Amino acid sequence: MTATIKGPGGAPVIGVAGWKKSGKTTLVERLVAEFVRRGLRVSTVKHAHHEFQIDDGATDSARHRRAGAAQVAIVSSNRWAVVTELRDVREPSLPDVLQKLEPCDLVLVEGYKAAPISKIEARRREGHAGRPLAENDPNVIAIASDHEIADSNVPRFALDDISAIADFILKTVGPRR
Repeated sequence: MTATIKGPGGAPVIGVAGWKKSGKTTLVERLVAEFVRRGLRVSTVKHAHHEFQIDDGATDSARHRRAGAAQVAIVSSNRWAVVTELRDVREPSLPDVLQKLEPCDLVLVEGYKAAPISKIEARRREGHAGRPLAENDPNVIAIASDHEIADSNVPRFALDDISAIADFILKTVGPRR
């Protein structure tokens, strides 16, 4: 395994990668809930391949951003966020984003198929028919699928066997404690 990128304070980083409609988001969501149930502090990073809005419409923060603010902090008694407009600046690298996170026990990354991090490949029979990632990526350490996978030399899990996948992640990459 060649993955060496670490999260804040040395927290282990594990990715969930796959083609569109492969079950990545549901798997990450369920893993986060499982790890939190086990008492871990988990952070996530989601890579989007398209322009996205977290404060779209007529919100005050969206108006600030559209007026040209480079960063907009949105703060309430329940949560806060900072939106940074990249404009002509390159997208930050995964290590750059990880260093912005607060200390945690484990970081789950959704997307970033090409990142040099350990990852679990999500596959659904009905998902995009792209080439399996495990064939060419030595950082794919397991496959979670909704159908039988016979042609891989990495561990395979049922896509909905969250407990077993979580056990495998903790055994393989940590948590930081």
